[in-house]
Amino acid sequence: MGRILALDYGRKRTGIAVTDSLQMIANRLTTVNTKDIFVFLKDYFAGEKVDVVVVGLPVKLNNSPSEIQEEVKRFIASFKKQFPDIAVETVDERFTSSLAMQAMREGGVARMKRRNKALTDAVSATILLQDYLRARENKKNRERNV
Repeated sequence: MGRILALDYGRKRTGIAVTDSLQMIANRLTTVNTKDIFVFLKDYFAGEKVDVVVVGLPVKLNNSPSEIQEEVKRFIASFKKQFPDIAVETVDERFTSSLAMQAMREGGVARMKRRNKALTDAVSATILLQDYLRARENKKNRERNV
């Protein structure tokens, strides 16, 4: 079984999180300059088996597309061309940045460190991945109960 990788895509940086090999636990991996994301992914995929890549889809509170959503969709299209054997799924990424800040505050991360946008992006990717894993588990449980 391969891992699941989550990407919190941004214009400048992309936060990355990954599961363990059993696809049970989400872990913060790193943050990469977005201009270098495909180089990073190619290197990562060369060393790790990945079954699914989860990409945060930015949506406004009223469910309309955010300003960056078209850019994210273009990224996904490019990803599918470069890595056609890896499944891509999207998840709603509303509130992940504020949840990341809250998690870091509650986790005792110092104020100066919380200002590090790269850290926030990686924590946001971890939250995206946790949400994806939780939704997948809930779906499996519902299917078992039918």
